[in-house]
Parts: sequence; structure tokens; C-alpha cells
Amino acid sequence: MARSKKFRDLLIEKLQNSKEARLYFEAILEECKECDEEEAKKLVLQALKNIADAQGGIAALAAKTKLGRPSLYKTLSPEGNPKLSTIITITNALLSFSSRTQK
Repeated sequence: MARSKKFRDLLIEKLQNSKEARLYFEAILEECKECDEEEAKKLVLQALKNIADAQGGIAALAAKTKLGRPSLYKTLSPEGNPKLSTIITITNALLSFSSRTQK
């Protein structure tokens, strides 16, 4: 009998699709409306890490953003405290908000 997949495995599989990744991130942002600032930060950073993992990992994200891998690991960790400009750079690289024509 085949074992069912773990939730994280299914999530990563879905987030490989850029449209699904954008919808996921939009849902996270919606959820953040109900959270305090610290919880919202954790949710956003975890969502970005999930999307990064699905789309080639931190090494691929580092190549896209020109940010260092160690810096990205720290930024996307639960203890991360990135600048807004770093979050924008990561978000643009992962979700292609600058080119909405991608699917």
C-alpha cells in the first residue's frame, strides 16, 4: 500500500508552480491581517522559505538575488530580521511580481 505524502512534501510540490506560489503568498498576506507584527513576520519569512525550497532552494535564490547563501539562510530563519528591501528583493525573485505575464 502506498504511503500518503507528508503535508510539506505536497506543499513544496504545489509551490513549484509560480501561479500557485503567488496564490499561496497572497493567502499568507491575508492571514497576516489577523496576526500581530511578530507572528506576521514569522509567517511571511516561512512562506518565502517554502517557496524558495520549492523553486530550487537557497542556492538558486542566491543566484537570482545576488545575495549570499548564508545571509539568505539567516534571513529566512525563524530568528531572521531582514530589512524591508531584502524582503522585497526575495519576493520579486521568487514570485516574479515584476513580470506578471509569467504563469
